[in-house]
Amino acid sequence: MPSRRGRLRRAPFRGAAADGRSDAARRELAASFARTGAAPPSGAELAAVEAAEGAAVLLLGPQQALTFSGKCRLSCLYGAVRVLGFAVGPHQPPLPLLSPPTHCALSLEALPVARAAHTDPRQLRVAARSALRAHRVRRQARLKVMSRFSPECAVLLLEHLDTAATRFLLSLPPLCRLFEPQRKDEPDVTAEAAVLAAVGIVPCSPEQGLLLSDSTLSALQELVRACCVEDDGVPVIMVCGPKSIGKSTFSRYLINLLLNHLPSVEYMECDIGQTEFTPPGCVSLSDVTEPFLGPPFTHQRTPRKMVYYGQSSCEQDTERYIDVVKYVFSSYRKEVPLVINTMGWVKGEGLLLLTDMIRLLSPTHVVQMDVYDWKAMAPLTPDSVRLAPGLYTKGKQQGKCKQMDLGTAESWKSSEGEEDASAPEFKLLYVHPEFPRAGVAGEARVHSSILRDMSILGYLGQLQPPDAVSVLPLHSLVPYQVPFNAVALRVIHTDVAPSNIMYAVNASWVGLCRIAEEIRCQSAGPVLLTQTPICDCFGFGIVRGVDMEKHLYHVLTPVPPEKLRLVNCLLLGNIAIPNCILVSQEGIEGEIPYVTSEYNYSILGSGKLRKKKHFKKREYMFQCDYT
Repeated sequence: MPSRRGRLRRAPFRGAAADGRSDAARRELAASFARTGAAPPSGAELAAVEAAEGAAVLLLGPQQALTFSGKCRLSCLYGAVRVLGFAVGPHQPPLPLLSPPTHCALSLEALPVARAAHTDPRQLRVAARSALRAHRVRRQARLKVMSRFSPECAVLLLEHLDTAATRFLLSLPPLCRLFEPQRKDEPDVTAEAAVLAAVGIVPCSPEQGLLLSDSTLSALQELVRACCVEDDGVPVIMVCGPKSIGKSTFSRYLINLLLNHLPSVEYMECDIGQTEFTPPGCVSLSDVTEPFLGPPFTHQRTPRKMVYYGQSSCEQDTERYIDVVKYVFSSYRKEVPLVINTMGWVKGEGLLLLTDMIRLLSPTHVVQMDVYDWKAMAPLTPDSVRLAPGLYTKGKQQGKCKQMDLGTAESWKSSEGEEDASAPEFKLLYVHPEFPRAGVAGEARVHSSILRDMSILGYLGQLQPPDAVSVLPLHSLVPYQVPFNAVALRVIHTDVAPSNIMYAVNASWVGLCRIAEEIRCQSAGPVLLTQTPICDCFGFGIVRGVDMEKHLYHVLTPVPPEKLRLVNCLLLGNIAIPNCILVSQEGIEGEIPYVTSEYNYSILGSGKLRKKKHFKKREYMFQCDYT
């Protein structure tokens, strides 16, 4: 196994109990933070007081929790609270919390207050009262809060959250009720619930929140302990399992836990169908320095390294997928822990491909998530990975494997000093989720294609000016003009005749990339690549128009100009613009561009937009026209 010379860069503990503890005490605390949110103790009532317009002060007793749907901004004024594994104290800036019904509801859980035995309770009351004044809480509200205050509670300020990105999402008809809870009945509204509703959140049952099984808690404790002790090197943690088993949620919770103790954690996304920080179809490596307290579409950001694979599944081209994973992983600096998320394809060739990835990435820990009866996949023990054949690598049994130019895998291992590519050493941790429908892909809370569309919409929300009072339709924004001969063009997922290439590119989602070769074209273009390159991707855009007379692409993108100067390649994959972008934007009069219900099969290069069965909408078609 490659030597891991990197050392953790230890930072002061950023959780609620940063009070000069010894390293040993902090390691013990690391394990204690790997616990689930609990329901409020029997008989405990929420104490929520209106602090100002669109703001409320919430008091949570010891180990009391609030599970909610909606969105708000959280500030901890006194005590400490944990949300999705991250501990929030008074020293931290406000954090956005986004808890839509499409995902598991967030929970705010009060943490025990760490204080010296000789601390005067009156001093604690003074500190809490001062924090309320500093945040301009109304006097009447301060009096109500302090009348119910105890030194063991947590005092939180919840404020209405409204950003340009969330306004854009809510402006689209299919998502206009995105953060509203799905209620089957209307219970009696309490005064506290009314106060929270004015902020933008609605309390819900603890069963709708994240319920961590004993095996999950045990794995989290062990991983946090491994990452906070320097002696064993820098851990590389790979999370694997079937679809809809909770891999992304586990990774999210683990990283938030680690951020309580470390300045940063690296995250490698290998699940191209359900990505965390990018639109779908990408393999990426991200430096995570802040907690992410919401689903992927709420925290789209630019990774440190990203390649646009161009499809939501790699089954049609596993060889290129392995090459992309290798290229992205080569940027890992081995200075901080790395969490790797993998695909849910774990049957047949998918399991063989996962075996290859374990050999190539050499994790120190493999977290295998599955239900107890192991129906989806066999246990990935070190011995089984050592013996079994992969899709492109051979095990000790020398089983059959596909032949690819394994300069790839073999040269990679030799360059890292690996003596035997089939014999990785790692610790296997079993995690058995116990939430309803765990591992049943067909019964997921929201269909995967809808979640992919929402990630794209979250990314496009970055186009909105942060100071805009109202949402600007995308067709009202000014695109960049890109000459044909300034960028190379490649359609990744299928063969398109050169005569029809512009039909395919117009009104399409493209990756903005950079290839090593200089673009040289004597004519006006376009420049067409004959093979799909493996290259850096800086972001994405919509080709909203093609000017055939001036030889220009019109590209709408949130990528900043300093990055756009590096772009010399447009990659078009099998990731489509969400239907609502084409048919649901405000301000369009007359016929909608690029969309028709009169489909003309004689036009080559056009295609049918797939109907979303989850939305009862008219089925639209799409064709390109340059007249």
